[in-house]
Amino acid sequence: MAPGPDPLLAEPADLAAFLGVPADDPKLLAALRAATRRFRGAVRHPVSLVTEDTVNLDGGGEDRLLLPAAPVVQIRSVLVDGEPLTGVRVKRQAGVLLHPAGCWPAWSEITVIYDHGYDPVPEEVAEAVIDQARALYTLRPGLASMTAGGEALGFGAQAAVGVTAQWTAAVDAYQLNRGDRT
Repeated sequence: MAPGPDPLLAEPADLAAFLGVPADDPKLLAALRAATRRFRGAVRHPVSLVTEDTVNLDGGGEDRLLLPAAPVVQIRSVLVDGEPLTGVRVKRQAGVLLHPAGCWPAWSEITVIYDHGYDPVPEEVAEAVIDQARALYTLRPGLASMTAGGEALGFGAQAAVGVTAQWTAAVDAYQLNRGDRT
C-alpha cells in the first residue's frame, strides 16, 4: 500500500533554517512539494519507501523483468497469470526480477507486490531537493518583457528555475534510466 500523500523528500525544518521562516510556512511547503515532484519526475520513481506496491507487467519471453521502481526492499508475492511463482531472484538495487526457470512467459500477466525505495531518503537527494526548493521559494514571477507598438518594456524578473550541479549529480545517481527520454 502506497503511503497517503507522497512524503516530501526533505524536511521542512531543514529548508526553514535556510530561509528564516517557520517550517509550516505555506509558501515553503509549496516550494518543497514542487521540488519533490520535480525530483521524482526526473528520476522516474518515488525514491522514498513505498510498501506493498502492486504492479502489473507483461511477460516478454526474456530472462529479466524490470520493475518500475527500485531499490527493491522486499518481494511479497509474484503471480504469473494468477498463479503464485516462488524462487524468483531479485537484483535489488537495479529493480530486476529473474525467473527461476529462465524466462518470463511471453504474453503472460505478471503481478508483483513489493516494497521499494529508501528510508531514510538519501542525504544527497534531500540536499538537492532543498536547494531546488530554495530557488522556487525565492522565485519572483512577473513580466520579463513586453512590446506594445514601438515601445518595449523589460523587467529583471526571473522566469524559470534552473538546476545545479548538485541536482544533476543526484538525479544521475538515482535515476533508473529506463525507457526513452523523448
